[in-house]
Amino acid sequence: MDESRVLVFPAGTEIAFEIRNALKDSKFIKLFGATSVPCHAEMVFENCYTVPMVNDPPLIDALNMLTAEHDIDYIYPAHDDVLLHLTFHQEELQAKVVTSPKPTVMVCRDKWKTYHFFGGQYFIPKTWMNITDVDEYPVFVKPAIGQGSKGARLIHDRKHLYEAVNCEKDLVICEYLPGDEYTVDCFTDRHGELRYIGKRTRERIRTGIAVRSRLIPVDDVVRDIAATINAEMEMNGAWFFQIREDKYGQPKLLEIAPRIAGTMGLSRIIGVNLPLLTLYNMWGMDVDIVKNANDFLLDRAFISRFQTDIEYDSVFVDFDDTLVVRGEVNPYLIAFLHQAHDKGKRIVLLTKHSGNIIERLDKHSINPLLFDSIISLKKDGNKADYITGKAIFIDDSFSERKRVQEKCGIPVFDLDAVECLFDWRV
Repeated sequence: MDESRVLVFPAGTEIAFEIRNALKDSKFIKLFGATSVPCHAEMVFENCYTVPMVNDPPLIDALNMLTAEHDIDYIYPAHDDVLLHLTFHQEELQAKVVTSPKPTVMVCRDKWKTYHFFGGQYFIPKTWMNITDVDEYPVFVKPAIGQGSKGARLIHDRKHLYEAVNCEKDLVICEYLPGDEYTVDCFTDRHGELRYIGKRTRERIRTGIAVRSRLIPVDDVVRDIAATINAEMEMNGAWFFQIREDKYGQPKLLEIAPRIAGTMGLSRIIGVNLPLLTLYNMWGMDVDIVKNANDFLLDRAFISRFQTDIEYDSVFVDFDDTLVVRGEVNPYLIAFLHQAHDKGKRIVLLTKHSGNIIERLDKHSINPLLFDSIISLKKDGNKADYITGKAIFIDDSFSERKRVQEKCGIPVFDLDAVECLFDWRV
């Protein structure tokens, strides 16, 4: 297969990060990112470009310019509004949009349309068009077009319902569903066959995204809901729906989204790479799905990536309590050294190890060839005397770092700061 060039837009969403994580190691894909605002995307996409906002008329021309300049084959939408907009403008775009058919995207973007489309199905929650018709409280209101739980809230009486509707138009008034909430990840192959259903918990939510989740067995009711949606809507690749149990424990549909979800990485970990499988659909390929049966808990939190103005061509690194800590190789430091080596940096092991350093490296399966040179010093030696070139220095010892910085004037790092040196871009 030839390499496909895939542009993820907008590249700064949790959806985009999951697409990036799912595709970054494929030898068949080269990734690009596009964003309309400064964001985390520039930390994780090596090729990241600025384009107009989704509703700005110049967007399509800007995307076509990127497509022409970088031979982009596919644009992978990473936001609901972008998915809808690009699907509508597919004929004007030179690259193919990774999307389901337009009618599907239109219905799924609007909860009123979704509920009307599946009207009469047992899994559709009770809704009211008019406040005067509401015959039970509390009720739950949410924007017909929205995401991330923005604007959704519980209303306990008619007075506050009037206030909510007056403040915001196009609200869906829905029965209150007090039970547990789940996301169901699905994959429909290019022949329309539903090939994967993955039900996962939503144990902790942040801005509408499940940041603590685990896969659980798919029950017959969820399987039937997934099959019904797939039979009634034309899906292409990955999609998901969310359900919440009513007061009787019966699941009711909250929404359907024909796109990647930010927490689909849980399915990826068991072997079902939904962003990649969706591209296989786009490539006209038939697929097999093999998954692991093991249990995994996913828990996400904020993570830091760094930009720096440090320029260096050499890395000087200590061994004891630095490269090897408590008798084990420091996995983050060894990963950084390999990355630096592959980027053409000179790697120098600068050590006061008392034994045979080659034997010790061999004991920990560290190839001495990783280092351009290995310099062994006596205990009273001064490491600063051996540092040359435009270098950085990594050592757990404060006194060693202090001497090196004072004499050589170069950046020095303890183990806790190595994370700032990684280049996470792909």
